[in-house]
Amino acid sequence: MNAGLSILQRTGFCNSPGAQGPVIQGTEKHPVRRSVPFWGITRPESMTALKNESVAPLPAGVAASGRPDGELVRRVHAEPPHAYRTPFARDAARVLHARAFRRLAGKTQVFTRLPAEGLSDHFRSRLTHTLEVTQISRTLAAALGLNVELAEALALVHDIGHPPFGHAGEKALDRALRGNGLSFDHNLHALRIVTWFEERYPAFRGLNLTLAVREGIVKHSRDYSVAEHPELKEYFLDELPPLEAQLIDLADEIAYLTADLDDGLDSGVIALDQVREAVPLFRGFHDAALAGYPHAAPKVVVYEALRRVLNVLVTDLIEEVRALVTALGATTLDEIRHAPERLATLSPQIEAARMGMKDFLYASLYNSPGQEHVHAQAEKVIVELFDFLMAEPGLMPEDHQAQIPTEGLARTVADYIAGMTDSYIVQLWERCGGE
Repeated sequence: MNAGLSILQRTGFCNSPGAQGPVIQGTEKHPVRRSVPFWGITRPESMTALKNESVAPLPAGVAASGRPDGELVRRVHAEPPHAYRTPFARDAARVLHARAFRRLAGKTQVFTRLPAEGLSDHFRSRLTHTLEVTQISRTLAAALGLNVELAEALALVHDIGHPPFGHAGEKALDRALRGNGLSFDHNLHALRIVTWFEERYPAFRGLNLTLAVREGIVKHSRDYSVAEHPELKEYFLDELPPLEAQLIDLADEIAYLTADLDDGLDSGVIALDQVREAVPLFRGFHDAALAGYPHAAPKVVVYEALRRVLNVLVTDLIEEVRALVTALGATTLDEIRHAPERLATLSPQIEAARMGMKDFLYASLYNSPGQEHVHAQAEKVIVELFDFLMAEPGLMPEDHQAQIPTEGLARTVADYIAGMTDSYIVQLWERCGGE
């Protein structure tokens, strides 16, 4: 084990081991162990260095079991086991074939999917983002010896409950519902999609996913209490989720931070000099890529730097999870569930770097002047269409109108809007008189 090497050197991305790169500074909320050039980030002795570019797997017992007779593969409606496919592999396929999954292609990641915006069709959509999260999640689970098929299913389904226009649309829909004493939560809406709205099987409503996938939909990014959500009590709300679910939230962040830097640079909303100034981790890798490939096109050098940033985030997460599980002495899923806190986390140094990237993107991309206009228009469209449909529920399809007696009008309207793509909601808003 080469304990003296930094994570960046051990992952092969420090072309000049003696170079002194930019300093990663911590914050009060996210301190670093010490302020050092990022080329020289140190690891605690408990960390195991990568050997042959892989990490020894965790004890087999900490992984979520996919045994046909296990509790986590239980479905609401009993089904016979498949001859050659595992329960979690079947869940992943069911999500992949869902209509709600296909609609993610028309939903905003950062830049709207509306043709009128005149933006590049190379920018990520919510669907392509989901596929990138899935690739990272499979890598994480495989390196740690966890259940790869469960991680894949959870990654594919993690954003299926997002409404049109990204987080701006979610905030607008939540505000509209709060005016009616309700709220919108995309995790809980995703659960409603897979347990009710999708209709593909004659024997039952929904996708009839396993308990493990339904639990992960609910708990991958936050905790819920039984007191506030008694309807979720079957999802072990007093326990932490399996590691496969815990990893999804950070896989999501790793995917969107690197991808949004890419799309932001391509769009021209943020400039390369801005990124280099504000994101030391990127600057160091960009310098190394420039030195290693002096004749490469500038755009390709940026891609190489972003690839290295993504790799170091993933590698750090693998190492940190392994170190925390080892320190806990956990050998079973039950011990993971009853750990003092979630175990899927980055090291303090890399966490500080991640937060710096995130803060920069919020200030310079997500809340940039051009995006503020997009967010305002998204809120206008969603709020006005919500009001139109509340006043004229007959404008909704019959299957949605049928939900009103049991779900109430406001929730039914929100469910209908949440399923729309960016283009469809604008078309319907215009037909209802929106300008």
